[in-house]
Amino acid sequence: MPVLSCHPVAAHKKLRIPEWYVSSLMMDRAVDAIMRRAVLDRRHDVPYLAGYSVDGKTIYIDRHLPRSFLFRGRRIEVDRYLILHEEIEKTLIDQLGLHYLHAHQIATRAEQAAVRADKIQWRAYHGFMQKYVKQIGDEKLERLPGDLDLKPYRDEHDYDLVARMSKAMAETKIGRKAMAKKKPLAEVKKKVRKR
Repeated sequence: MPVLSCHPVAAHKKLRIPEWYVSSLMMDRAVDAIMRRAVLDRRHDVPYLAGYSVDGKTIYIDRHLPRSFLFRGRRIEVDRYLILHEEIEKTLIDQLGLHYLHAHQIATRAEQAAVRADKIQWRAYHGFMQKYVKQIGDEKLERLPGDLDLKPYRDEHDYDLVARMSKAMAETKIGRKAMAKKKPLAEVKKKVRKR
């Protein structure tokens, strides 16, 4: 069976439940498909744990976030759930024009479904993540990706954070290119005030 045309591990077999029913197997297949498409980068500082490049081709996970945590004696790898969340969020914003907050809510529900499908308590997973969420000013932003999409931070009206991030990103070669294409922060603030 060709690897690129189907799920590489699970055989295609008729499920004994309706096709529209959400199952752990189907969720696993969907997450695996997204994982094969994603390019992951864990070398940077990323406020609020994870983000994506402007072009959507790279998912960034903060370099300080541990790759796994222990749950009931099992080692739980977290990258797959964050990648799922970020890919869905970016797609909803870019393809459907959703506001960040709406896209984030939907992406969080998908992340939650994937976590639960793997028989992990959402409370344990979410609690682990919250320990590592960076709040504004928690850390000096030394290694930001130059092409990190700032739209979520602007939509949250985190102008101080956006200014700090823009400054750090502008110091990289990729960042100078990306920042040249964006509107200055003062223009963004002006538009928000008019609404």
